Amino acid sequence: MSKLASTLESEDQLSVLMARQPIFSKSQDVVAFELLFRGQEAGNLEVIKDDIATFDVVMNTYANIVADGGSKRLPCYLKITDKVLLNNSLPELPPSLFSLEILGRSDITPEFIAKVKECAQKGYRIVLADYDPHDPKFDRLLNVIHVLKLDIQRLGLSELPNIIHKLRPHQLDLLADKVETKDEFRQCLEMGFSLYQGYFLSHPMPVKGKKISSNKVLLLQLLGELEQDSATGTSLEGIAINDPALTYKILKVVNSAAFHVPREINSLSHAITLLGMEQIRRWIMLFLTTAQDGKPNQLTRNMLIRGRMCELLAELMGNAHSMNYFIVGLLSQLDALFDIDMKELLNEVPLSHELKDALLHLSGPMGETLKDVEKYERGQFEQLSGSVDRPLYEVAYRHSLKWSEQVMNALLS
Repeated sequence: MSKLASTLESEDQLSVLMARQPIFSKSQDVVAFELLFRGQEAGNLEVIKDDIATFDVVMNTYANIVADGGSKRLPCYLKITDKVLLNNSLPELPPSLFSLEILGRSDITPEFIAKVKECAQKGYRIVLADYDPHDPKFDRLLNVIHVLKLDIQRLGLSELPNIIHKLRPHQLDLLADKVETKDEFRQCLEMGFSLYQGYFLSHPMPVKGKKISSNKVLLLQLLGELEQDSATGTSLEGIAINDPALTYKILKVVNSAAFHVPREINSLSHAITLLGMEQIRRWIMLFLTTAQDGKPNQLTRNMLIRGRMCELLAELMGNAHSMNYFIVGLLSQLDALFDIDMKELLNEVPLSHELKDALLHLSGPMGETLKDVEKYERGQFEQLSGSVDRPLYEVAYRHSLKWSEQVMNALLS
């Protein structure tokens, strides 16, 4: 077993599987996270209240993000059941860091409404999910809550303008939920939603004839050189010299806390001498996935998390080629980053057939691991393959979140 795998297995393992889903502003900045638990809302708050390790992980990892020149904590949405609300079992969580999400299937009695008001008076922002505009039971909550989720897939985009018009007097923050494409995001933006949730960042809007930008072409040239048996530090530097600023940025990230290099590295040839071609390949892949102009940083963050989690799962499974798993996870949303069809894009990226098949068809061991990571990040915990012990999925995810923020800090500073 590798040293990394041994470290992961010795890490504190939580009693719950947990992931986070970003909530975006109009400008596609992340402003909050929804916490997804195994079993969804069952026992969420009890776990956080009673398990200090879980609470610490939420506070120190799941709520953290690198943005605006530093690290900060964002609010987390927590789903709560009628039972938790009515039995006074709501723990004393900091209202500035937790918003309470009540469910549409709740029995909205006067007692329930009174408890919701009590939570709001304590400073919690109240979110209502599963809203049905045709069910009058929700009318009694609209003057109590702060954020209203509208499931755009269930309600239908064509119906939303009338629904929003009727809601306007309540002055709520409207959250467009299950936004799956960039066109849906655009339409919701035009309707005036202030918050957005869904996987629209993961889907490309292919632009016919679009080309890869010049600095990305240089990175592809470096990757192509790395595929040659004759590649050396000198041959790589001969390509990189065409963009000194990019070389500087690569070395800055290499020397960051995310990589734990033994001493400061001052050139690509120096890096290769110390750490080898495979690590250079990793860094070039990282820069290939940094955000394009107009692309939100969260897309790069997603790609980093996926790449690292695929790599960690491969390590835990005892796979000797974990770097290839990293590359598959990292590049799995490259089409969304460039808005170029994945098949067309891979024609320009020098990768093996095995890696390309994993990216295009989710085939082979690397494709299966990528499937697992995608399921985990969506909170589909019951669909995991079980390739590693279940608690280790959360450990790998948690480490991937931390690592992605370290890399983002180096990329953005």
